[in-house]
Amino acid sequence: MTLDVVCLGHAALDRVYTVDAIPAVATKVRASAFREVGGGMASNAACAIARLGGRVAFWGRAGDDAAGAAMAREFASYGVDATAFRRIAGFRSSQSAIVVDARGERLIVTHLGDAPDDAGWLPLDNVRAAGAVLADVRWPEGAVALFDAAHDAGVPSVLDADVADANVIDALVRRADHVVFSEHGLARWASLSDDAGATARLDALARAWSSMRDGARACAVTCGEAGSWWLTREGAFHVPAPVIDAVDTLGAGDVFHGAYALAIAEGSDIAGAARFATHAAALKCTRDGGRAGSPTRDEVAAFARDRV
Repeated sequence: MTLDVVCLGHAALDRVYTVDAIPAVATKVRASAFREVGGGMASNAACAIARLGGRVAFWGRAGDDAAGAAMAREFASYGVDATAFRRIAGFRSSQSAIVVDARGERLIVTHLGDAPDDAGWLPLDNVRAAGAVLADVRWPEGAVALFDAAHDAGVPSVLDADVADANVIDALVRRADHVVFSEHGLARWASLSDDAGATARLDALARAWSSMRDGARACAVTCGEAGSWWLTREGAFHVPAPVIDAVDTLGAGDVFHGAYALAIAEGSDIAGAARFATHAAALKCTRDGGRAGSPTRDEVAAFARDRV
């Protein structure tokens, strides 16, 4: 099977609670809505790619439990190839409790499960059939194996560089062709203050860029409504985010990474892929739901036309 993108990393079952405001102190609040959906950065990205019309596979691990079964069913409902979504007997799946407020901001409490780290079972020969690969930081052993296989096959690799230990980020940045940090991921890795500005972010990106492998193409950070900053072999640039009325930001970063990886797989240049990902993520934020709010290709195209 020819694939546009292989996504590898975290899969979870999310229990999402909607509240008026996230409490600042310990208390009890009533949720106005509740839903149970699949989550996880790379798995959300895979579902977003499928919604955008891409041919996508998800590679990851879960327990052989009810949560793992629910995740497998949801992959199937999106059209994601989950043949290499391994459900391991005797282990627990990752699960999260997510609180979303009226502004669309969120609080996430995650248990990552206890599936073993071994990546020796991955079908790495299939990487040659992909246009790009994407990995998050939650399964470093799998991401290292995927990125090394992609490099050997001449397939571009994209890292979703979210919050993780510095040694994990360092190891994966050295292996990726495209590194896209979240704002919090870059701040944690580079020890930036909460009020760090664009200059500090670019300095941190330059540090990451200098450690990437020969032939690397892009290093970026996404900053929500402030847009994203990029370093490439052609120079630096900023992509502004469209002005929207945000309803729910849950999963927006995952949609960004999925859309970016799909555009790269399809042969887009970096600036074009960044704009496509920006519009896809912004459109997702105007809709309630995590991966359920992922837009289609036609919807992203119409959204972009309205903002020309």
